[in-house]
Amino acid sequence: MIDLALLRDHPEIVRRSQAARGNDQASVDAAIETDRSRRAALAAFEELRAEQNAFGKQVAKAPKEEKAALVAQAKDLADRVKQAQHAAHEASDAASEALARIENVVIDGVPAGGEKDFVELRRVGDVPAFGFEPRDHLAIGEILGAIDMERGAKVSGARFYFLRGIGARLEIALMNMALDKALHNGFVPMITPTLVRPEIMQGTGFLGEHADEVYHLDKDDDLYLVGTSEVALAGYHKDEILDLTDGPLRYAGWSTCYRREAGSHGKDTRGIIRVHQFNKLEMFVYTEAGDAEAEHLRLVALQEEMLTSLGLAYRVIDVAAGDLGSSAARKYDIEAWVPTQGAFRELTSTSNCTTYQARRLDIRHRPASDDGQPAKTQHVATLNGTLATTRWIVALLETHQQEDGSVRVPEALQPYLGGLTVLEPAA
Repeated sequence: MIDLALLRDHPEIVRRSQAARGNDQASVDAAIETDRSRRAALAAFEELRAEQNAFGKQVAKAPKEEKAALVAQAKDLADRVKQAQHAAHEASDAASEALARIENVVIDGVPAGGEKDFVELRRVGDVPAFGFEPRDHLAIGEILGAIDMERGAKVSGARFYFLRGIGARLEIALMNMALDKALHNGFVPMITPTLVRPEIMQGTGFLGEHADEVYHLDKDDDLYLVGTSEVALAGYHKDEILDLTDGPLRYAGWSTCYRREAGSHGKDTRGIIRVHQFNKLEMFVYTEAGDAEAEHLRLVALQEEMLTSLGLAYRVIDVAAGDLGSSAARKYDIEAWVPTQGAFRELTSTSNCTTYQARRLDIRHRPASDDGQPAKTQHVATLNGTLATTRWIVALLETHQQEDGSVRVPEALQPYLGGLTVLEPAA
């Protein structure tokens, strides 16, 4: 939910944001009108209820001979109050529905447009050159005995896989390396639930236009499988007032993630680039709204440190408004070079969701007060960013491959693989 004060006082800002996203600006006018109707209906209900309360006291004090007539009036007033309450509920539902169509207001400077309209901010590292024909990550994974797509499909269907042997060890090593990075930077490690209630999934903004990407357990359960631990970590402090006097609350959530990949027919069907299940270590931060942009850059820096230490060539892009997702006000993606595709492919993303998720989940903090009196609570800002995930194996295997099918292990990763310097082909 966006800030209602912003919508009422500066609707032009919201309209600009909707236009940048490629959304219908008429949704802003509809939201303003339904918000006005909601407030009017609520005021009418409150006025009638106050009249009812005052009339009730009058009836209680009235002489016996007058009470019969007054009770009849009270019944008529009660019916009007009930009707006004019903109208207020309907107006509130209509306003909520209209407001839900407005996505988070993008931050100034975010490029307008869709998926291809991003702005490249920088490139880091040298694109690898080979004196032989490089293999793709699946061919390398099969040589190493690390990836088994055939049996994954046999057991679970398309876009499932087994990581085995050194493949399993490699993923665990990456996750542990990322976890150490998170710990050294003040993040609290979390193993999060991968099933969440509808109100948590809705609150984080994942049941909008991309709801078809989410696995839903209906019937007796009515639970959703998460596509990122961001969902559970956002819901962790639902309906709470947080203490941010010592700085932001930073969590690192390790979880298995699930995505239906609806609409991706024919895309990246080979290997483990686009799959239904993967593991991820996700950074999640609660902070004061004024500190959110600085915290966003901090998350990007941590991601870059990880990719640089792994010897991967990458670029950082400022994602265009139409490709942000409903909750993000700005998102930076980091894309690593994948040699056999001759292209940069997304390995991490980090989003500043400002107060959008916190308003939906009612997560607040109480700022410091200058006069010693308790300050009014304010909604926190939330941010998220990937610090390691299964897809990184793609860039690692292809970047550091050798002609015989072996793969060099980056020095920073060697301690997490028991000192291995080279991944050798399986016997």
